[in-house]
Amino acid sequence: MSAGFVEIALAEVKALGPDLGAAVLVSQSSTVNLRWALSGLTTNGLTSSRSVTVIVGAPVSGGTGAGVLSREGLDAEGVRALVRDTVALAREAEPAEDAAPFVTGEELPGFADPAAETGASTLAGVAEALGEVFGRSRAQQRESFGFALHEVVTTWLGTSGGLRYRHEQPRGTIELTGKAGARSRSAYLAGATRDFSDVDVLAMDDEIATRLRWQERQIEVKPGRYTTVLPPTSTADLMIYYLWSSDARTAHEGRSVFSRTGGGTRVGEQISSTPLSLLSDPHHFGLGCADRVLSTSSSPMASVFDNGLDAPSATWLERGTISALPTTRHTAGLTGLPVNPPADNLILTGEGGTGSTLDLLEGVSNGLLLSSMWYIREVDPQTLLLTGLTRDGVYVVENGEVVGATSNFRYNESPVDLLGRVEAYGASEICLSREWGEWFTRTAMPALRISDFNMSTVAEGS
Repeated sequence: MSAGFVEIALAEVKALGPDLGAAVLVSQSSTVNLRWALSGLTTNGLTSSRSVTVIVGAPVSGGTGAGVLSREGLDAEGVRALVRDTVALAREAEPAEDAAPFVTGEELPGFADPAAETGASTLAGVAEALGEVFGRSRAQQRESFGFALHEVVTTWLGTSGGLRYRHEQPRGTIELTGKAGARSRSAYLAGATRDFSDVDVLAMDDEIATRLRWQERQIEVKPGRYTTVLPPTSTADLMIYYLWSSDARTAHEGRSVFSRTGGGTRVGEQISSTPLSLLSDPHHFGLGCADRVLSTSSSPMASVFDNGLDAPSATWLERGTISALPTTRHTAGLTGLPVNPPADNLILTGEGGTGSTLDLLEGVSNGLLLSSMWYIREVDPQTLLLTGLTRDGVYVVENGEVVGATSNFRYNESPVDLLGRVEAYGASEICLSREWGEWFTRTAMPALRISDFNMSTVAEGS
């Protein structure tokens, strides 16, 4: 019926006026989850929901007005009422600066297929492994906490220009936290997956236990600049913010770190001598996502009028050189850059990158290894200076080995500046950003070894 709602909505738009254009998105989600705490299962559940978003462009004095409304729990008559309200909103609106003709096309294969669903069987392997995890935890006098979620979102898009497109998006996340020493020690590990077939819960628990053992020896480290190894999850925290801050319009207007002194953007400028490349690719193995724009609101990174526009692979940083910035059709026209809508994933990769996070400890005579970051906030958009806190384990490295743990720190770093201080990098691996993982789950990143990482002050708490 979800694909049918698209047709009902577009037919209602057409009936209300031949001068109207529209895009309709119907999204249906199916979600299953497991939660555990104090080394025991607490809750689990299976939920589903459906939302309808109608976008209407209507002629108004001076241009095209845009109306955008979303609602849940609708039947066919509710969809028609949603369209009527959206049309009224569009006809009363000021001209939309990003107005453009809605994307044209035809019905693509699979459009009429029903929604995909997940179920308890998807997390059966996790639930089975947790029994052993809980036994280990009790035997080792530690506590296990965590959360596993699997979701499949099916989205149908139709436009008044004839395009019909369906996309099925699975995503899974798992987060484990271990606590020991009357909760004075805490270790965290997370992962991202499409279907949990590649998740080894016992191996993750082994890593938690190792990190808790590292924390048995506490070493005082004063604030300062240190050679620091970032695991892939922390690399993802910083690179996602890089992407979110890189829209072409803000750069063109001189308001971001991607603005060129004297006007224009820094596209073509080398910011790192390290051959790292940052890209979005809807067909990347394990990180597949929609290869067309699916947007329920406009922003400098997306336009509701672009729904259905191709979103192919794009390279944002090529071997250390800024090679592109995200654009909509509107901002591409403003900046003179190509149309480049970002796909919903992000991959950082380096030429010849091999090895794991621990492999990057080799050659570190005196430095730090992070576990994760949180509370990341922007300090200065002109340099993209960020501040945040480390969490759940900062480990002291001497002569290539972890010798203990130290306090958490507040850090101050810019992802752009940091890329210029990469000493070494590992192999890219699918990972989950701790800070942004609720909104951006598809990343593949390497561990990075950074010189002079700025640990500005000691932070309380673990």
